Amino acid sequence: MQVNSVKFLVLQHISVEHPGAWRDTLRAGGVDWDTVELDAGEAMPPLGGYDALISMGGPMDVFDTAEHAWLKTEKAAIREAVRERGMAFLGVCLGHQLLADALGGTVGRMAAPEVGLMEVALTAAGMADPLFAGLDKSFTCLQWHSCEIQMPPAGCEILAASPACAAQAVRVGRRAYGLQFHIEMTARTVTEWAEIPAYERSLEAALGPGALARLDSGISAGLPKFNAMARRLCENFISLVR
Repeated sequence: MQVNSVKFLVLQHISVEHPGAWRDTLRAGGVDWDTVELDAGEAMPPLGGYDALISMGGPMDVFDTAEHAWLKTEKAAIREAVRERGMAFLGVCLGHQLLADALGGTVGRMAAPEVGLMEVALTAAGMADPLFAGLDKSFTCLQWHSCEIQMPPAGCEILAASPACAAQAVRVGRRAYGLQFHIEMTARTVTEWAEIPAYERSLEAALGPGALARLDSGISAGLPKFNAMARRLCENFISLVR
């Protein structure tokens, strides 16, 4: 391995929720990564060979351990990575909630789901955090969730919030981050996600008939800006790992 090379482990919970636009940034940054599809029964590898752990989203919830026993394995891996090894961590949507749950916080259902393109604002701590360096104080992002962090774990700093969700971004310790929102979208994100029945139902329930076409159009129009934000945040994370 080269002196500055790093290796990430990416945990997926459904095939369509992958790192998206971040994949190009990871390649450009010289990052090698392995992907483990936990919902497909793939085994969690030992963490010793990795510099960072990324946990993506999925249609299940953190408390669905009876149906998805691997959630227990992932929570244990997150605790090991963050608490024992001090590894860098980035969780997105479900991964964000798993970070909180694994470290002693509480995740529960929202009064109403957040679905669609919505505004998120950085807190004072978020504006000072290196993960968000170069990003605007507030920005539009994709929301698609019905649960939220309701009690953050000990040592958790809130980095971003929205009117409906107080914990849109968090940091635990120095290098463990969670993002409730999505900015890693590609041109196919909405189409791919809408093929998941649970996602399609939540989209139609929140935004009404024709929601898929409207959301897809909105993301397409904003894709250059989404991609620029995603690239900058991913570059910042890679720098934190190095």
